[in-house]
Amino acid sequence: MTDSDARLYAPATGRNRDAILAVLQRVLPASGTVLEIASGSGEHAVHFAAALPQLRWQTSDPDAPSRASIAAWAGHAGVALPPPLALDVMAADWGIARAQALVCINMIHISPWPATLALFAGAARVLDPGSPVYLYGPYRRDGAHTAPSNADFDAQLRARNPEWGVRDLEAVIGAAFDAGFVLDDVVAMPANNLSVVLRKRR
Repeated sequence: MTDSDARLYAPATGRNRDAILAVLQRVLPASGTVLEIASGSGEHAVHFAAALPQLRWQTSDPDAPSRASIAAWAGHAGVALPPPLALDVMAADWGIARAQALVCINMIHISPWPATLALFAGAARVLDPGSPVYLYGPYRRDGAHTAPSNADFDAQLRARNPEWGVRDLEAVIGAAFDAGFVLDDVVAMPANNLSVVLRKRR
């Protein structure tokens, strides 16, 4: 079995990675460790790490096949990444002491609401004041979906798991505020998604 055999594929990555990268280039620090939560296949991480060599991109995922995919994609692309962490956001100890930024793509709607609360609690533990949290995915705004496709996606998610679903942006920002973060920016993205940038209060 070659290392490439472990690679998983997320088709949306090829469509959104450059748009996400454009925002990350603006909001991430000049140096330090970026902790990516729920890295999935690793395709995003490899693309971002190659484009941002001044940053140490620390991937993580609780799923063993995903961690194997991350390592396989890094080897295939010739990108040096630290070994992915077996990180569950619900755990009290994430296995990393400090980071200078946190990135979380497409997790909040494919996990129960307590995972979002745990995400911000953990981010508060590992980030310094002023550090960014970057979130990407679909959101409702003012209680309404931003597009019919998002409403359909929400229904599909809730049919798979009643605890999943497209979240209210205001609820997510409120949960972040309670954990010590303030909203920095909301950027409209392709395919009716949003980039949400938060920063730990100083």
